[in-house]
Amino acid sequence: MAEISRRTFTGALVTGAVFGAPAKRPNIVFLCSDQHTGRALGAMGHPVVRTPNLDRLASMGVLFRNAYSGNPVCVPARASLTTGMYASDVGSYCNSTPFDGRVPSWGNRLREAGYFCWASGKLDLEQGVDYGFQEVNTSHGHSRSPDITSLFRAPVCFRPDERAAVNGQFKDRADPDETLIGGGLGFLREQAGKPGRPWAIYLGMHMPHPNWVAQKKYERIYPPEKMPLPLIPPGYLETRHTAFQVLANFKNIATPIPVERIRRARAAYFGMISELDEYLGRLLDALDLASTLVIYTSDHGEMLGENGLWLKNVLLEGAARVPLIMAGAGLPRGQAVETPVSHVDMVATILDVAGVTTPRGLRGSSLIPLAYGKPGAHPGYAFSESHSEGNCTGSFMIRKGDWKYIYFTGDSPLLFNLKDDPGEFRNLAGQSEAAAIQRELHGRLTSLLEPDAVTERAFVEQERRLMTMVSKLTAQEFYDELVGRLGPAQARALTSKYYRKKS
Repeated sequence: MAEISRRTFTGALVTGAVFGAPAKRPNIVFLCSDQHTGRALGAMGHPVVRTPNLDRLASMGVLFRNAYSGNPVCVPARASLTTGMYASDVGSYCNSTPFDGRVPSWGNRLREAGYFCWASGKLDLEQGVDYGFQEVNTSHGHSRSPDITSLFRAPVCFRPDERAAVNGQFKDRADPDETLIGGGLGFLREQAGKPGRPWAIYLGMHMPHPNWVAQKKYERIYPPEKMPLPLIPPGYLETRHTAFQVLANFKNIATPIPVERIRRARAAYFGMISELDEYLGRLLDALDLASTLVIYTSDHGEMLGENGLWLKNVLLEGAARVPLIMAGAGLPRGQAVETPVSHVDMVATILDVAGVTTPRGLRGSSLIPLAYGKPGAHPGYAFSESHSEGNCTGSFMIRKGDWKYIYFTGDSPLLFNLKDDPGEFRNLAGQSEAAAIQRELHGRLTSLLEPDAVTERAFVEQERRLMTMVSKLTAQEFYDELVGRLGPAQARALTSKYYRKKS
């Protein structure tokens, strides 16, 4: 087959000229879960987790095996997904700085192109902004209740309550995501047979975000006592990077978690993924993939005890890597793409499929050519960054091929060969045999942005928001905001510090 340009791909998807694509603009279903780590899919060869419906979706479409969150925490991850920009480009650094609509979202752009856009579930952007969707039962939780702990990064405080999240339960109850999927099915029934403009639907699930509570029936599939433990080489925790030591202290998990709790947490986490997969199966059964593009991803992953860390906020694989599956609308079936890609590519991809001209300035590139085995305009690497709570400095990631480079402002970098070292235990930065690839990846990073300047902007914005709180609240109100997450000792010390300055 002759080389096909990106313009030709776009025309194919809209006109059906090649690849069996639909003859009109497809409908779009964008499914985004919360905290689903990228390797935890049957289609990815995970040895434990069962995801028959997502595996079915992968068999009907394209599985991107090396996809990354734009920033491994809820708010900035969704800023990148929504805009096609780096989260730092749009001033979203942490769960206290939600995206404020300063650039158009993909919903805005599709609506302008004639789509009807509808959203339900977790969006987690600045509340009250028009993002192009008819919003039904959406949530913008961090707009109303920011993670104020992300405002204390110099020095980092610590969250005593994070440790309690490392646990798991099974109960006889359905997760609220079942109702959310039911709302999506209702939308599909309402749209069925309607003539007129194409539509795009976004569903933001909360599973498998903690607290980890799965339906009781999944306990038979994932008995806690049989769950494998994280594999951590002897001596690793003694020598791991300072930034990860600080993060472990912040999350109150530097002291080892009891083994039985680790097993329960992993069992319930896998159970929640399978429960979510069951609900998604009902939606997939109702879709006509001939005329609909389906996208499944998650805002970020979950460390799940790997590298001695839990939850997110870090650029290691567990938290930074996410599932990404696209199917329908003429895409090839049963394909797997190894090229590293990122959430920043999703807006360009959606616009490409919808036949909308990609505006100048977007950071991402359409993934449609990669789906057909052609590079198109994609640079062949993925970028991510992290400036959220528990991070004592800014960190930035480039993944190209088997290599992954993590740069820290003011600290030593990390370089891993993920083929040889999938657990990210052997740092090759500074080693003569890896000097050339380190120079290349650092050069790619600094061609995209000035990392140290971005780190400084994040600190300045977080300090500005903190001082705004101090200016608006009394000392008692400030203490009351802090004590629930930081405990009385830290809340009292910080209140004393900032209100001594104020007085």
